[in-house]
Amino acid sequence: MRRHANRREFLGEVGRGMLVASVGYGVAVDMGLTPVWAAEASDAGRLDFGPLEPLVTLLEETPQDRVLPVVVERIKKGADLKTLVAAAALANARALGGENYVGFHTMMALEPALLMAQELPAERAALPVLKVLYRNAGLMPGRDHDTLHAVAPAALSADQTARALREAVHRGDKATAEQALAAAAARSADDAFNDLLETVEEGADVHRVVLAHRAWDMLKLCGYEHADTLLRQSVRFCVNHDDLRKHVGDLPKLLPKLFDAHKLAGRTAGDRRADDAWIAALSATIFAGTPEQAADAVAAALAEGFAGASISEAVSLAANQLLLRDSGRTETSQRPPEKPLGSVHGDSIGVHACDSANAWRHIAEASNVRNSMAALILSAYQVAFDRRDRGGDFLRWQPRPTAEQLERITTTDPAMLLDELDEAIRGQEQERACALVARYGNVAGDARPVCDLLLRYAVSEDGSLHAEKFYRTATNEFALARPAFRWRQLVALARVTASEYGRPAPGYAQACELLRIA
Repeated sequence: MRRHANRREFLGEVGRGMLVASVGYGVAVDMGLTPVWAAEASDAGRLDFGPLEPLVTLLEETPQDRVLPVVVERIKKGADLKTLVAAAALANARALGGENYVGFHTMMALEPALLMAQELPAERAALPVLKVLYRNAGLMPGRDHDTLHAVAPAALSADQTARALREAVHRGDKATAEQALAAAAARSADDAFNDLLETVEEGADVHRVVLAHRAWDMLKLCGYEHADTLLRQSVRFCVNHDDLRKHVGDLPKLLPKLFDAHKLAGRTAGDRRADDAWIAALSATIFAGTPEQAADAVAAALAEGFAGASISEAVSLAANQLLLRDSGRTETSQRPPEKPLGSVHGDSIGVHACDSANAWRHIAEASNVRNSMAALILSAYQVAFDRRDRGGDFLRWQPRPTAEQLERITTTDPAMLLDELDEAIRGQEQERACALVARYGNVAGDARPVCDLLLRYAVSEDGSLHAEKFYRTATNEFALARPAFRWRQLVALARVTASEYGRPAPGYAQACELLRIA
């Protein structure tokens, strides 16, 4: 795992920092030249983000009704989307600190929006980013109401910070927990992330998991010197929602038990690649078992030396089944107007499960061996827990598309299938959309036309805070899956797209007008 510069290496980075100043921050990110600037306090104790500070402040202080014209003007003058997204993430973290529900959902949508932008034609590329920046601007409380301020690191050794952080979270002591994280971040961003994960792993709530993943992933845009600022969002979430630890069982006891039973401590990561039958069997075990049985199955797979990527694929397939089988919101579900009867977008069981599985997958890839194994075990635990405890007879329900639904699709022409898919989405016909994508996957090898169609609506529709994240989850899992299973991911995305259609995202129409897009 790559080691990142710490604060003691600051002086060695000064020359590189001067080069960054000359080429611009966005270009510097692409070139790998971002310097190590620690977040320093201003005279008022305010976090300062070095070269990004002017843009961060602009995004914080521009009213929502003015932010898109201001940003579009910057883009026309050469501002790049990567830098805008980095500044928005830092503005969100400083202002909201992971303590605002819409706020941390918005932060988690920023990088997915940027990745969506990279799939679009140049004239439309800014749309998903502008959509999320508009949402972000509506949350900014003003410079006198920051949630995060500069924190001095605690005087703790490397073997003390993870435990100190965890114990402070249990006490509800944000200040001490943040000082412990700052001590780890002073050594390296990797240390901060791995120490934080030992607290994150005590729960299996979707926001607890995805927030940690997205905060870490955002560092490659913002710079690893901002690890303390971005990861503190997870610390505050864990403090504020410490009650969720016991809601999903006693994970602090389960993990050591499984590590001991399967002799995982001290093992190196396995590289044994599974075949399709093994993936299908493990996925079925995870889906149908209790959370403890699912976790034990993955621990056994790790002991047998199977690669994390193979395990993650099985977990992802199990989570995907929750979305394909879900009957949708019922009369007894909490159903605000934007989540009608039968809908599955937003915070549905399946969307949350898929986002969590994807986050655990990437946490496992980015962390040390111990945390990687824990993440894989917990990814299976969480899918099984969601299936059992969040309601619904998932073991009896059939996954979409059923044979009957497929029989109704009479064409095999790819162009006609795409036209019918567009009609199905606009008609909010979830079952038909699923069947059309499944048939397309059987007759055409290229997924790009389907992704382009689904991407259009992931950009235009609100999605109840999840459109960007779930598009990224589904397409990322498609890219990582083997041919036998991958089209299930796009079938699920088609269902969610049809479910969320008809509720345009705030700011989208204004963004189109500013970019002169019909």
